Amino acid sequence: MITTTQDYTITWEKLPNDYILPDEPVDNINQPSLAAALTESLELAGKLPSNALSSTNYGICATLNGKIVIKAPDWAYIPKITVDREEVIRSYTPQLQGDIPSVVMEFISDTEGTEYSTKPTYPPGKWFFYERILKVPNYIIFEPDTGNLEVYRLNTNTGLYALQDPHENQFYWIEEMNLYLSVWEGFRENRIGKWLRWWDEQKNLLLWGSELVEQERQRTEKERQRAEKLAAQLRLLGINPED
Repeated sequence: MITTTQDYTITWEKLPNDYILPDEPVDNINQPSLAAALTESLELAGKLPSNALSSTNYGICATLNGKIVIKAPDWAYIPKITVDREEVIRSYTPQLQGDIPSVVMEFISDTEGTEYSTKPTYPPGKWFFYERILKVPNYIIFEPDTGNLEVYRLNTNTGLYALQDPHENQFYWIEEMNLYLSVWEGFRENRIGKWLRWWDEQKNLLLWGSELVEQERQRTEKERQRAEKLAAQLRLLGINPED
């Protein structure tokens, strides 16, 4: 498949097996945890289909005028891949191997502003690549230290990103995922801070594994206390609850 945008002819080609991928460390120790938290709650809530792909610092590719471009967003959600997962272990090429990502996220960890780069010349900036090349519907920029969240939606008429206003209580509706996204503050993985989290249509929080365990522990404790209270009441009536 070949498309054209600006001064680029875009082709969707499989990355050569011997292509050397950038091997750079993540910018911040918190980035992997932020990304893992987003994926975990989706999976536990049954909202991560087997043919979907959620990625962290993972190369998403396109070929522009015969030159390969790879961007690795801090988190991305691809609704459906159409090849075996073994074929996308190293990288992913939209159109060729499955859907365009529905969401890409960048977690700001420095002041360079690369998340906002609209540089159109090769190699293009992140913003330009997500907006003009991949045409990702939702581009999200999150600053963990301050909790500042910016949600941009691709305008189908202009082909440009537009900053979205949140719903009530700072919830953002992500149409392609049928979920709300918002900032939550609390504890996880020995970090007290601000996290991005999902809520369903009824604004029920999608829980992490540790929260589900605690929820079950509290349920069991309430049942134990209820049973003890009933046993005490029976004893007052002269009835041995163990008989």
